[in-house]
Amino acid sequence: MADRVTVIGWDGSPLNAAACSALGAATLVAGAPHHLALPEVPDGAERVRLGSVSLAARRIAAHRGSAVVFADGDPGFFGVVRTLRAPEFGLEVEVAPAVSSVAAAFARAGMPWDDAQVVVAHPRTLRRAVNLCRAHSKVAVLTSPGAGPAELGLLLDGVHRTFVICEELGTDNERVSVVTSDKAADHTWRDPNVVIVVGGQVGQVSAADGWIAGRDPVAGPRGWTLPADVYGGLLGEGESELLRAAQLARLGPRVGDLVWDIGCGSGAFATEAARAGAAVIAVDRDPAACARAESAARRFGLLVQTVRGSAPLILENLPEPDVVRIGGGGPAVVNAVAERRPQRIVTHAAGRDAAELAGRDLAEHGYRVECALLQSVELDPRAWTEKERSVAFLITGELDPRETAH
Repeated sequence: MADRVTVIGWDGSPLNAAACSALGAATLVAGAPHHLALPEVPDGAERVRLGSVSLAARRIAAHRGSAVVFADGDPGFFGVVRTLRAPEFGLEVEVAPAVSSVAAAFARAGMPWDDAQVVVAHPRTLRRAVNLCRAHSKVAVLTSPGAGPAELGLLLDGVHRTFVICEELGTDNERVSVVTSDKAADHTWRDPNVVIVVGGQVGQVSAADGWIAGRDPVAGPRGWTLPADVYGGLLGEGESELLRAAQLARLGPRVGDLVWDIGCGSGAFATEAARAGAAVIAVDRDPAACARAESAARRFGLLVQTVRGSAPLILENLPEPDVVRIGGGGPAVVNAVAERRPQRIVTHAAGRDAAELAGRDLAEHGYRVECALLQSVELDPRAWTEKERSVAFLITGELDPRETAH
């Protein structure tokens, strides 16, 4: 095992005394090519090009002597420290941090970032990173080969954002570019880079209001679902508060998800799914419904994309969903959605025959089906008399996680 392992963060500025001391005593130095080319690296030290951090950690664990690992930015922030400290390597790690690449990128852009979301994009997580950019107005994306600015722009098709692309921060080749998301694929970008994705502004965090990094999770009224008067009293037959609460509970929308709300009506469900942190596409053939959904989301400082058109045809060009609420459209829509293989689907029916048909269609597509009869009675507490009664069948289809591509 290495006698000493020091991780040095590098942001292009001169190394401090502690970093120089550790580097001067190192018998093994691991890092990217631009790190290994630094004049402070001892001539006699073994040089290990840092590709797979796990492979480098095994090499360091077998080394007798002092090791130094270089990392761009703050190595404790989405960096190599987590891997090096894994129990299987048994390494004792000291860290000399630097300014994180995210902080440096926002500094270059002259923007505050306490209200930003931060995400790492790899080819396997790119889709979820894009969903975060759909749902939030300021996101920093730490990219990787195959999951860079061009790929982000292509997957954000139909959603306008501005990209501030910071390439090779801290080096002589540093470059900061500002392009719209639809133009990002027209260029070749150098690695490593950080992309600040901004747009769809729905509100600003003031110095007095800010208390937590990212979007305030407790902004707005309490409750997963909100009463009809919040949405102007324009709730449709399938939008009762109890039904929406059950749909949200079954779907469980979360950060990184893309939710389809087909037949969005008042926009109540779309808004409440967005309040959970998910990206939402609200679909309706009625332009007034799309306008209501946009207005409802904007009232709570949320971003919801609306698509006007009739399902199932309009669904063909939408990006892949994680969970779907079907507010109307019948068997044709249920089958079209099931063929896209989201993890979960919920729909409702007023009668048993329609509920059985929806359940059978989902089962034929390989979904495990549950159905519940929901009945709610709103009472006037002054006289305890009935004010309103709502009855609906709630049908849920869940795909085996091993069968989903998401």
